[in-house]
Amino acid sequence: MIKTLYKQIGEYWKASLLTPVWTALEVVMDVLIPYVTASLIDKGINAGDISQVYYYGALMMLMAFLSLGFGILAGRSVAYAATGFAANLRRAMYRNIQRFAFSNIDKYSTAGLVTRMTTDVSNLQNAYQQILRITVRAPFRLLLSIVMCLVIDARLSLIFIVAMVVLSFSLYNIISRVARLFQQVFVKYDELNQSVQENIQAIRVVKAFVREDYENRKFARAAEGLYKLYVRAESLMALNHPVMNLVVYGCIIALSWWGAHYIVGGTLTTGELTSLFTYVMSILQSLMMLSMIFVMLTQSAASGRRVAEVIDEQPDIVNPENPVYEVADGSVEFRGVRFDYLTHPQPLPQQGGAGGGSSHKRSALYNVTFSIATGETVGVIGGTGSGKSTLISLISRLYDAGQGEVLVGGRNVKDYDLATLRSAVAVVLQQNTLFTGSVLDNLRWGKPDATLEECREACRLACADEFIDQMPDGYDTRIEQGGTNVSGGQKQRLCIARALLKRPRILVLDDSTSACDTQTDARIQRAFREELPQMTKLIIAQRISSVEHCDRIIVMDNGMVTGFDTHDELLKSNQLYKEIYDIQMADRGDFDAQKGGTR
Repeated sequence: MIKTLYKQIGEYWKASLLTPVWTALEVVMDVLIPYVTASLIDKGINAGDISQVYYYGALMMLMAFLSLGFGILAGRSVAYAATGFAANLRRAMYRNIQRFAFSNIDKYSTAGLVTRMTTDVSNLQNAYQQILRITVRAPFRLLLSIVMCLVIDARLSLIFIVAMVVLSFSLYNIISRVARLFQQVFVKYDELNQSVQENIQAIRVVKAFVREDYENRKFARAAEGLYKLYVRAESLMALNHPVMNLVVYGCIIALSWWGAHYIVGGTLTTGELTSLFTYVMSILQSLMMLSMIFVMLTQSAASGRRVAEVIDEQPDIVNPENPVYEVADGSVEFRGVRFDYLTHPQPLPQQGGAGGGSSHKRSALYNVTFSIATGETVGVIGGTGSGKSTLISLISRLYDAGQGEVLVGGRNVKDYDLATLRSAVAVVLQQNTLFTGSVLDNLRWGKPDATLEECREACRLACADEFIDQMPDGYDTRIEQGGTNVSGGQKQRLCIARALLKRPRILVLDDSTSACDTQTDARIQRAFREELPQMTKLIIAQRISSVEHCDRIIVMDNGMVTGFDTHDELLKSNQLYKEIYDIQMADRGDFDAQKGGTR
């Protein structure tokens, strides 16, 4: 963890080194001022020498200004270093998340990643700021103050040593108990963020089912858990101040008693006793600062592990050593493919990580074998959980097959450069996502340098031009976050147009016309057949009408291919396909109502 976080200091190493230097110089000036004060009292005020008062007074002012200057320099350096460190952490996490395969993303909840990018990084930023300044200031000030006490009077310094032992023992017991509580806090943060995120994303469903009270109770439970942990931790931390005050007052009484005896005996001056009072406060305050630093470091250690976990996560899918940079054609072949999902348990509270126990497999595809020629239009149909979406995810290496081979253009998909493969295979997933920006901005995700005419042509093929032209600003119309200002069918057609802009060799539509009416669905299919004859098209659908005109149709059931033929032949030879057809044609029912699946 330390090595991972250390690498993120990057270009801020100079500021990170200068901060302790400026802080140390600031502490030196602070510690010397009480010593000079003693001389001012003894040699100036008590001796009645005004010249000494001016001399030591000027020296104190100079030290004070130097301390102020060094403090300003330290503050500027630490702010630059700590905020830069946090920015590098977020950048490193975000960059690595973009490299994740779907199997990597499955290990983390969305709320958990958001917490790591925000709360955890903020904790580390504060911790780094404290490390650079307070962890230098407190121990250095403590050490110098003890030295100055020994220089002034070694006998009275024993009072500080006893006080340090008592305070250190008390603070250790408090901190060790608080640290265990803070380790559980971040799991509660994840639960709270997840509750908020789910509610906001599904607010229409919540209101449609009048579940506001239920959501309020769920959020209250998450907030209550976080509240209770913080109350327990803060209650323990509050004991620091009473313990500190007890020790301080004890030191002051002891110093007053013994100091008065030594002054009367002539072995200690009034100025020296005054300086000792200042140093005792300095020593005990430094100990208090150190105790708070230990609490903060313990809390940030949990954040550090969570952040380092994301940065160190190795993508399950990477480029081969000598990747292929050209896809020869749009052919697709599966050879004895098996795929298992890894399921990850919830994190244990004491770990705060992404996997609190061992993972286990859940099979989704078994011995899948078929071959699709370039330019062929192939439908894929089956019940929910039959493995349709998993099947197409393997073509563009969103997942990797556990056994067997998946070939595109005659080559194993694992041989290709990932960017090359995914540019050649355009996938429109079930969850259609649009981004905040104009219609044109969203379309150009498929091809950043696409011209307006190219965008219009893609929209025409996807039957999206008809509603875009009716929008107030046409292709410049703003899409709100999540595409909330367009209908489900419009969103699907924009996503199809976005994929077509890539001019891929293979186009995969994962139930991507389910929100379109039957007439629009038929027009899209006709446009694909007539105007994109060289592009291989895989169409996953629940409706027979969406795939019956395909060249061939794959029928899936419980992760296996039970049929692969034309619509007419499947009606004769495949009982499952015929059942789907009869149900849908008879009463427009849903296959899933009659036959369930595993995924």
